[in-house]
Amino acid sequence: MGKTVKIGNVGIGGGKALALIAGPCVIESRAGCLDLAARLVRLAKAESIPFVFKASYDKANRTSVDSYRGPGIEEGLDILAEVRSRFGVPVLTDVHTEAEARRAAKVVDAIQIPAFLCRQTDLLLAAGETGIPVNVKKGQFLAAADMVNVIRKIESTGNRKIILTERGSSFGYQNLVADMRNLPAMRELGYPVTFDATHSVQRPGGAGTCSGGDSYLAPCLARAAVAAGCDAVFIETHVNPAEALSDGANAIAFRHMRKLWITLRAIDEAVR
Repeated sequence: MGKTVKIGNVGIGGGKALALIAGPCVIESRAGCLDLAARLVRLAKAESIPFVFKASYDKANRTSVDSYRGPGIEEGLDILAEVRSRFGVPVLTDVHTEAEARRAAKVVDAIQIPAFLCRQTDLLLAAGETGIPVNVKKGQFLAAADMVNVIRKIESTGNRKIILTERGSSFGYQNLVADMRNLPAMRELGYPVTFDATHSVQRPGGAGTCSGGDSYLAPCLARAAVAAGCDAVFIETHVNPAEALSDGANAIAFRHMRKLWITLRAIDEAVR
């Protein structure tokens, strides 16, 4: 059955129902973040979805120096704390430095290591030392088997609340390919596995001063990943992706989320 890792009251893996980690790529405003959180929470309650809200307070890895990064850690964590308290939903955010890991862990239920930082030993150790769940995105440059070394770094702190996320592998320039073999391969390492449906269709730097993406393919890959047996699906969503300040080209419009989830749940139940 595998290991279950709990983010707040949401169990991921170990035979638990398919979970959803979703939210905007970046916090664009307090009002916008709370509005999207409210919509997602209503959806989760209506469809009985084990749900974790995700949003970034800083997107440190933007293509252009002029790109919007977010409100920053102080204001961003205040907004995430409000989401957590107002809606009673567990919250996840990504961190980029050891200091950020320690600061964010006081507010959120889980911290995430971005794919480009998944080999940064000091960051992984700091994340593990927080004692809260750590979701690590597999680098676009790593094989699934390479994640065993990432796991060992976090485990060395005594923390075994680890989740691994597949988000595509670099395939030539400005392109990613999602290899579904990575999902069972990473699960064999002993921890739950999530599939990042929206970043897997990203085209890094593909729009010149920002990344492009093929959002229409994200639902297709999500269906394939659930059929392959992932424990959770990670989706960045937006009320109007065309107006999103980050990763709008690969985000799924919120209006499509309910229909997509009904399909994913049916596939998950059939696989089980």
